[in-house]
Amino acid sequence: MTERAGMHAFAFQTGDWVVRHRQLRQRLVNDDQWLEFKGTCRAWELLDGAGNADDHWIGKPEGHYGAATIRRLEPDGSWSIWWIDSRLSGLDAPMRGRFENGVGTFFGKAEHEGKPVDVRFIWSRLTEKSPRWEQAFSADGQVTWETNWIMDFDRVKS
Repeated sequence: MTERAGMHAFAFQTGDWVVRHRQLRQRLVNDDQWLEFKGTCRAWELLDGAGNADDHWIGKPEGHYGAATIRRLEPDGSWSIWWIDSRLSGLDAPMRGRFENGVGTFFGKAEHEGKPVDVRFIWSRLTEKSPRWEQAFSADGQVTWETNWIMDFDRVKS
């Protein structure tokens, strides 16, 4: 495969992680109560760095579940991201975006409680030891964003 811009962009995530999750108790209702819980993640590259996958165990207080992410580098240098949740059927609609200045920003569409919302993922602190992922929703066409889920990754020492 020919190297192109964006190759290996998710290489920082390769390996095993303990994940500290923070989720808003309720989304898009001006809630300020956060739930905190732990999980694990194992991530690896695919397609010689033009792809990435991860497998999560998420230990929510009301019950744990599995989830996964598949990521693909597109010919234009952007990435497509699909989230798979064991509690739901099918794949979520893909997120699209790229890394610039050490931050990955990705946008997509979803439904929340039967209403359409814009979704934003941000990958920051892209270190080999403690990257951060955040999810935010916008119900007003991306004028305002509410961060509703944060994952802080801590690498498992081998």
